[in-house]
Parts: sequence; structure tokens; C-alpha cells
Amino acid sequence: YQRRVRGTESGGFDWKNLSSDEIFAGKKVVLFALPGAFTPTCSSTHLPRYEERFNDLKALGVDSVVCLSVNDAFVMFHWGKQQGVENVFLLPDGNAEFTRKIGMLVDKSNLGFGMRSWRYSAFVNDGKIERMFVEDGFRGQL
Repeated sequence: YQRRVRGTESGGFDWKNLSSDEIFAGKKVVLFALPGAFTPTCSSTHLPRYEERFNDLKALGVDSVVCLSVNDAFVMFHWGKQQGVENVFLLPDGNAEFTRKIGMLVDKSNLGFGMRSWRYSAFVNDGKIERMFVEDGFRGQL
């Protein structure tokens, strides 16, 4: 994954590569994916609800909550800022690599979105998916 992080030397922002192991290895993670940042349902319901329930999930032993979307780092950063996100980790899957490999890539060209992630959530324990919940209507990977 490519993320933008505040640079220490440059004073601006730098690119940082982040691996799946850095996100999931040795951790209990609630991962949820959605079609796009700034979309109505994702912005009004999905992201805010996970942010609201973050402490409840932590109390159950979850180390982190990750929101993944096939958007670039700039979009995810500004969406998080606009939503006031403080706890959920927003993960841009700009090239849809993770989404394709997990089998959740769908074509939303009929809506002008192009290739996106289907909505799902998963409980990942030390890099292994233990439970996965997929929104109704999924017809398989492209």
C-alpha cells in the first residue's frame, strides 16, 4: 500500500510503503471495506459507526480497526479529515491489489466508479481471516 505520511526531514508529506504484514501480523484486526470514500452510505453510516464503536471493539481485544477502499491516499486522507476520524485506520488500496487478491473486486462502471471493492467486513487474527461477512449480492471476483 502507498500512504502519505508527514515527513520529518521535508516538513511536508512523504510516500511510505506499508505491507499487509505490518497491518495484520501479530494483531487482531477488524477490517471493513467499502466501494468509495465520500459516497453517501459509506460516509453517513459505515465509517462513522466503526469510529463510534472503536472503544467497544478495543475492549473485546481488537488491536486496530481498518477501513479499506479502492481510492488513492489523497482521497482517503481528506475523507478521514472531513469525517473527523481519529481511531479507524484508513487504508488506500489505490491499485486494487489487496482487493483483487482477496477476491472482492467488482466492476462499478455502471455507476461511473470503475473497479471497486464490494462491501465486506472481516475479523483478521495474526494475518488469517477468521470470520468474514459479505454484503448480499456479491457475484464473485472479476
